[in-house]
Amino acid sequence: MKNIIENKQHTPVMLTEALTGLNIKPDGIYIDGTFGGGGHSLAILNKLNNNGRLLVIDLDPDAIAVANKLQTIDQRVSVFHGSFCQIKEICQQANLINIDGILLDLGISSAQLADSTKGFSFSNDGPLDMRMDNTKGEPAYKWLDKATQEEIIKILREYGQERFAKKIAESIIKARTIKPITTTFALVEIIKKSCPQSYARFKHPATRTFQAIRIFVNKELLSLQQTLPQIMQLLAMHGRLVVISFHSLEDIIVKKFINQHSVDALSNNYAIRKFPAINVNTDHIKLKKIGRYKTSAGEIKNNNRARSAIMRVAEKCA
Repeated sequence: MKNIIENKQHTPVMLTEALTGLNIKPDGIYIDGTFGGGGHSLAILNKLNNNGRLLVIDLDPDAIAVANKLQTIDQRVSVFHGSFCQIKEICQQANLINIDGILLDLGISSAQLADSTKGFSFSNDGPLDMRMDNTKGEPAYKWLDKATQEEIIKILREYGQERFAKKIAESIIKARTIKPITTTFALVEIIKKSCPQSYARFKHPATRTFQAIRIFVNKELLSLQQTLPQIMQLLAMHGRLVVISFHSLEDIIVKKFINQHSVDALSNNYAIRKFPAINVNTDHIKLKKIGRYKTSAGEIKNNNRARSAIMRVAEKCA
Protein backbone atom coordinates (compact mmCIF):
# COMPACT_ATOMS: atom_id res chain seq x y z
CA MET A 1 0.00 0.00 0.00
CA LYS A 2 2.83 2.41 0.76
CA ASN A 3 4.24 2.09 -2.77
CA ILE A 4 0.97 3.27 -4.30
CA ILE A 5 1.17 6.72 -2.73
CA GLU A 6 4.94 6.97 -2.39
CA ASN A 7 6.12 10.38 -3.50
CA LYS A 8 9.70 11.45 -2.90
CA GLN A 9 8.65 15.10 -3.18
CA HIS A 10 6.04 14.76 -0.44
CA THR A 11 6.87 14.89 3.25
CA PRO A 12 3.79 15.19 5.48
CA VAL A 13 4.15 18.12 7.87
CA MET A 14 3.88 17.52 11.63
CA LEU A 15 2.90 13.89 11.04
CA THR A 16 3.51 12.62 14.57
CA GLU A 17 1.80 15.65 16.12
CA ALA A 18 -1.21 15.31 13.80
CA LEU A 19 -1.70 11.64 14.68
CA THR A 20 -1.44 12.44 18.38
CA GLY A 21 -3.87 15.30 17.97
CA LEU A 22 -6.44 13.10 16.23
CA ASN A 23 -6.27 10.65 19.16
CA ILE A 24 -7.06 7.82 16.75
CA LYS A 25 -9.37 5.00 17.79
CA PRO A 26 -8.72 1.78 15.83
CA ASP A 27 -12.38 1.43 14.80
CA GLY A 28 -13.01 5.16 14.35
CA ILE A 29 -14.15 7.26 11.40
CA TYR A 30 -11.71 9.90 10.16
CA ILE A 31 -11.51 12.49 7.39
CA ASP A 32 -8.41 13.84 5.68
CA GLY A 33 -9.83 16.98 4.08
CA THR A 34 -6.61 17.67 2.18
CA PHE A 35 -5.28 14.35 0.84
CA GLY A 36 -2.37 15.92 -1.07
CA GLY A 37 0.48 13.43 -1.32
CA GLY A 38 -1.31 10.97 0.96
CA GLY A 39 1.22 10.89 3.78
CA HIS A 40 -1.19 11.77 6.55
CA SER A 41 -3.87 9.46 5.16
CA LEU A 42 -1.56 6.46 5.01
CA ALA A 43 -0.43 7.06 8.60
CA ILE A 44 -4.05 7.25 9.76
CA LEU A 45 -4.91 4.02 7.96
CA ASN A 46 -1.99 2.28 9.64
CA LYS A 47 -3.64 3.00 13.01
CA LEU A 48 -7.11 1.76 12.01
CA ASN A 49 -8.38 -1.81 12.22
CA ASN A 50 -10.68 -3.43 9.66
CA ASN A 51 -13.70 -1.63 11.10
CA GLY A 52 -12.18 1.83 10.82
CA ARG A 53 -12.98 4.18 7.94
CA LEU A 54 -11.14 7.02 6.24
CA LEU A 55 -12.73 9.55 3.91
CA VAL A 56 -10.32 11.64 1.84
CA ILE A 57 -11.07 14.87 -0.01
CA ASP A 58 -8.97 16.98 -2.37
CA LEU A 59 -9.45 19.64 -5.03
CA ASP A 60 -6.44 18.59 -7.10
CA PRO A 61 -7.32 15.99 -9.78
CA ASP A 62 -3.76 14.61 -9.57
CA ALA A 63 -4.12 13.99 -5.84
CA ILE A 64 -7.48 12.34 -6.40
CA ALA A 65 -5.94 10.01 -9.01
CA VAL A 66 -3.50 8.78 -6.36
CA ALA A 67 -6.26 8.51 -3.76
CA ASN A 68 -8.38 6.44 -6.16
CA LYS A 69 -5.54 3.92 -6.47
CA LEU A 70 -5.48 3.65 -2.69
CA GLN A 71 -9.24 3.14 -2.60
CA THR A 72 -9.01 0.20 -5.04
CA ILE A 73 -6.88 -1.81 -2.60
CA ASP A 74 -8.32 -0.66 0.71
CA GLN A 75 -12.08 -0.89 1.26
CA ARG A 76 -11.80 1.32 4.35
CA VAL A 77 -11.10 4.34 2.10
CA SER A 78 -13.67 6.59 0.41
CA VAL A 79 -12.53 9.29 -2.03
CA PHE A 80 -14.25 12.53 -3.04
CA HIS A 81 -13.03 15.12 -5.53
CA GLY A 82 -13.98 18.56 -4.29
CA SER A 83 -13.37 21.23 -1.69
CA PHE A 84 -13.42 20.56 2.04
CA CYS A 85 -16.02 23.33 2.27
CA GLN A 86 -18.41 20.69 0.87
CA ILE A 87 -17.60 18.37 3.78
CA LYS A 88 -21.14 18.13 5.18
CA GLU A 89 -22.61 17.27 1.78
CA ILE A 90 -19.81 14.77 1.14
CA CYS A 91 -20.44 13.03 4.48
CA GLN A 92 -24.13 12.75 3.61
CA GLN A 93 -23.25 11.12 0.28
CA ALA A 94 -20.90 8.70 2.06
CA ASN A 95 -23.46 7.97 4.81
CA LEU A 96 -20.99 9.05 7.48
CA ILE A 97 -22.02 10.59 10.80
CA ASN A 98 -20.32 11.12 14.15
CA ILE A 99 -16.81 11.60 12.78
CA ASP A 100 -14.04 10.85 15.29
CA GLY A 101 -11.45 13.16 13.77
CA ILE A 102 -10.99 15.62 10.91
CA LEU A 103 -7.62 16.81 9.62
CA LEU A 104 -7.01 19.86 7.43
CA ASP A 105 -3.44 20.41 6.21
CA LEU A 106 -3.79 23.80 4.54
CA GLY A 107 -1.66 25.34 1.84
CA ILE A 108 -0.02 23.59 -1.10
CA SER A 109 2.11 20.48 -1.29
CA SER A 110 5.68 20.15 -2.50
CA ALA A 111 4.42 18.13 -5.47
CA GLN A 112 2.12 20.96 -6.50
CA LEU A 113 4.98 23.45 -6.26
CA ALA A 114 7.22 21.18 -8.33
CA ASP A 115 4.61 20.80 -11.11
CA SER A 116 5.24 23.80 -13.37
CA THR A 117 1.91 23.30 -15.17
CA LYS A 118 0.01 24.35 -12.04
CA GLY A 119 1.64 27.77 -11.83
CA PHE A 120 2.10 27.89 -8.05
CA SER A 121 5.87 28.28 -8.02
CA PHE A 122 7.89 31.36 -8.84
CA SER A 123 10.93 29.07 -9.27
CA ASN A 124 9.54 27.12 -12.25
CA ASP A 125 8.29 28.64 -15.47
CA GLY A 126 4.83 27.58 -16.55
CA PRO A 127 1.31 28.83 -17.22
CA LEU A 128 0.08 31.31 -14.61
CA ASP A 129 -2.86 29.14 -13.53
CA MET A 130 -2.73 28.71 -9.72
CA ARG A 131 -6.03 26.80 -9.47
CA MET A 132 -6.06 23.80 -7.14
CA ASP A 133 -8.63 22.27 -9.48
CA ASN A 134 -7.76 23.31 -13.01
CA THR A 135 -11.11 22.01 -14.30
CA LYS A 136 -13.07 24.78 -12.55
CA GLY A 137 -12.90 28.49 -11.96
CA GLU A 138 -10.78 31.22 -13.48
CA PRO A 139 -6.98 30.93 -13.79
CA ALA A 140 -4.79 33.65 -12.34
CA TYR A 141 -3.67 35.04 -15.69
CA LYS A 142 -7.27 35.76 -16.74
CA TRP A 143 -7.96 37.60 -13.50
CA LEU A 144 -4.75 39.65 -13.83
CA ASP A 145 -5.72 40.58 -17.37
CA LYS A 146 -8.96 42.27 -16.29
CA ALA A 147 -8.51 43.31 -12.62
CA THR A 148 -8.28 47.02 -11.86
CA GLN A 149 -5.20 48.45 -10.21
CA GLU A 150 -7.18 49.00 -7.00
CA GLU A 151 -8.35 45.37 -6.98
CA ILE A 152 -4.82 44.07 -7.41
CA ILE A 153 -3.51 46.32 -4.63
CA LYS A 154 -6.29 45.15 -2.31
CA ILE A 155 -5.57 41.45 -2.91
CA LEU A 156 -1.80 41.81 -2.54
CA ARG A 157 -2.15 43.76 0.70
CA GLU A 158 -4.89 41.69 2.32
CA TYR A 159 -3.76 38.19 1.37
CA GLY A 160 -0.03 38.72 0.99
CA GLN A 161 0.74 41.62 3.31
CA GLU A 162 2.84 42.89 0.41
CA ARG A 163 4.66 46.16 1.25
CA PHE A 164 5.10 47.11 -2.40
CA ALA A 165 1.56 46.22 -3.51
CA LYS A 166 0.92 49.59 -5.17
CA LYS A 167 4.14 49.56 -7.21
CA ILE A 168 3.64 45.92 -8.27
CA ALA A 169 0.03 46.61 -9.29
CA GLU A 170 1.10 49.65 -11.33
CA SER A 171 3.73 47.55 -13.11
CA ILE A 172 1.23 44.76 -13.84
CA ILE A 173 -1.24 47.22 -15.39
CA LYS A 174 1.51 48.76 -17.51
CA ALA A 175 2.98 45.42 -18.61
CA ARG A 176 -0.34 43.88 -19.66
CA THR A 177 -1.03 46.74 -22.09
CA ILE A 178 2.01 45.55 -24.01
CA LYS A 179 1.59 41.80 -23.65
CA PRO A 180 -0.71 39.54 -21.58
CA ILE A 181 0.94 38.15 -18.44
CA THR A 182 0.39 34.44 -18.96
CA THR A 183 3.42 32.72 -17.38
CA THR A 184 4.90 32.56 -13.90
CA PHE A 185 8.29 33.91 -14.96
CA ALA A 186 6.66 36.87 -16.74
CA LEU A 187 5.00 37.84 -13.45
CA VAL A 188 8.19 37.21 -11.49
CA GLU A 189 10.14 39.63 -13.70
CA ILE A 190 7.51 42.32 -13.21
CA ILE A 191 7.64 41.87 -9.44
CA LYS A 192 11.45 41.93 -9.33
CA LYS A 193 11.55 45.22 -11.24
CA SER A 194 8.93 46.69 -8.90
CA CYS A 195 10.80 46.00 -5.66
CA PRO A 196 14.16 47.25 -4.33
CA GLN A 197 17.04 44.78 -4.59
CA SER A 198 17.32 44.65 -0.81
CA TYR A 199 13.85 43.08 -0.70
CA ALA A 200 15.31 39.79 -1.93
CA ARG A 201 17.78 39.54 0.94
CA PHE A 202 15.68 37.23 3.10
CA LYS A 203 13.04 35.79 0.76
CA HIS A 204 12.15 35.76 -2.92
CA PRO A 205 10.45 39.06 -3.85
CA ALA A 206 7.58 37.18 -5.54
CA THR A 207 6.69 35.13 -2.44
CA ARG A 208 3.94 37.36 -1.08
CA THR A 209 2.40 38.22 -4.45
CA PHE A 210 2.16 34.57 -5.51
CA GLN A 211 0.68 33.65 -2.14
CA ALA A 212 -1.91 36.41 -2.34
CA ILE A 213 -3.05 35.59 -5.87
CA ARG A 214 -3.24 31.86 -5.08
CA ILE A 215 -5.35 32.47 -1.98
CA PHE A 216 -7.68 34.74 -3.96
CA VAL A 217 -8.03 32.46 -6.99
CA ASN A 218 -8.87 29.44 -4.84
CA LYS A 219 -11.00 31.33 -2.28
CA GLU A 220 -8.92 29.61 0.40
CA LEU A 221 -9.85 31.76 3.40
CA LEU A 222 -13.54 31.80 2.54
CA SER A 223 -13.53 28.01 2.17
CA LEU A 224 -11.91 27.62 5.58
CA GLN A 225 -14.48 29.94 7.18
CA GLN A 226 -17.31 27.95 5.60
CA THR A 227 -15.84 24.60 6.63
CA LEU A 228 -15.23 25.05 10.36
CA PRO A 229 -18.93 25.30 11.39
CA GLN A 230 -19.67 22.17 9.34
CA ILE A 231 -16.89 20.28 11.10
CA MET A 232 -18.30 21.34 14.45
CA GLN A 233 -21.59 19.70 13.52
CA LEU A 234 -20.07 16.55 11.99
CA LEU A 235 -17.73 15.60 14.82
CA ALA A 236 -18.81 12.96 17.31
CA MET A 237 -18.71 13.90 20.96
CA HIS A 238 -15.00 13.97 21.91
CA GLY A 239 -14.11 14.00 18.21
CA ARG A 240 -10.99 15.96 17.30
CA LEU A 241 -10.39 18.87 14.93
CA VAL A 242 -6.78 19.19 13.75
CA VAL A 243 -5.75 22.08 11.48
CA ILE A 244 -2.24 22.73 10.19
CA SER A 245 -1.87 26.24 8.77
CA PHE A 246 1.06 27.91 7.06
CA HIS A 247 0.43 31.62 7.35
CA SER A 248 -1.15 33.98 9.83
CA LEU A 249 -4.40 34.60 7.93
CA GLU A 250 -5.34 30.93 8.12
CA ASP A 251 -4.25 30.60 11.72
CA ILE A 252 -6.25 33.66 12.79
CA ILE A 253 -9.44 32.12 11.40
CA VAL A 254 -8.83 28.79 13.15
CA LYS A 255 -7.76 30.44 16.40
CA LYS A 256 -10.80 32.68 16.49
CA PHE A 257 -13.20 29.84 15.75
CA ILE A 258 -11.79 27.62 18.48
CA ASN A 259 -11.68 30.47 20.99
CA GLN A 260 -15.18 31.58 20.14
CA HIS A 261 -16.64 28.13 20.75
CA SER A 262 -14.36 26.96 23.51
CA VAL A 263 -15.74 25.92 26.90
CA ASP A 264 -13.99 28.88 28.48
CA ALA A 265 -14.95 31.40 25.80
CA LEU A 266 -16.78 33.64 28.25
CA SER A 267 -13.61 34.13 30.26
CA ASN A 268 -11.43 34.85 27.24
CA ASN A 269 -11.13 37.81 24.97
CA TYR A 270 -11.37 36.03 21.62
CA ALA A 271 -12.10 39.10 19.49
CA ILE A 272 -9.56 39.08 16.69
CA ARG A 273 -9.66 41.84 14.14
CA LYS A 274 -9.85 41.24 10.40
CA PHE A 275 -12.31 38.34 10.38
CA PRO A 276 -15.92 38.27 11.62
CA ALA A 277 -17.15 35.69 14.12
CA ILE A 278 -18.06 32.27 12.72
CA ASN A 279 -21.19 31.20 14.55
CA VAL A 280 -22.53 27.68 15.03
CA ASN A 281 -26.26 27.64 15.70
CA THR A 282 -26.22 25.40 18.75
CA ASP A 283 -25.55 26.53 22.29
CA HIS A 284 -24.79 23.19 23.90
CA ILE A 285 -21.92 22.22 21.61
CA LYS A 286 -18.50 23.50 22.64
CA LEU A 287 -14.84 22.93 21.88
CA LYS A 288 -12.16 22.03 24.36
CA LYS A 289 -8.77 23.44 23.44
CA ILE A 290 -6.18 20.67 23.26
CA GLY A 291 -3.22 22.73 22.15
CA ARG A 292 -1.24 24.84 19.71
CA TYR A 293 1.95 23.33 18.29
CA LYS A 294 4.86 24.46 16.11
CA THR A 295 7.27 22.38 14.10
CA SER A 296 10.40 21.14 15.80
CA ALA A 297 13.88 22.27 14.79
CA GLY A 298 14.62 18.74 13.62
CA GLU A 299 11.65 18.67 11.25
CA ILE A 300 12.46 22.11 9.87
CA LYS A 301 16.00 20.93 9.17
CA ASN A 302 14.70 17.97 7.16
CA ASN A 303 11.77 19.80 5.58
CA ASN A 304 12.21 23.57 5.26
CA ARG A 305 8.63 23.96 4.01
CA ALA A 306 7.44 23.09 7.53
CA ARG A 307 9.10 26.12 9.13
CA SER A 308 5.95 28.26 9.22
CA ALA A 309 3.48 25.52 10.15
CA ILE A 310 1.21 25.92 13.18
CA MET A 311 -1.12 23.16 14.30
CA ARG A 312 -4.19 23.73 16.45
CA VAL A 313 -6.19 20.91 18.03
CA ALA A 314 -9.62 21.05 19.64
CA GLU A 315 -12.08 18.45 20.90
CA LYS A 316 -15.85 18.58 20.68
CA CYS A 317 -17.62 18.45 24.01
CA ALA A 318 -20.98 19.25 25.59
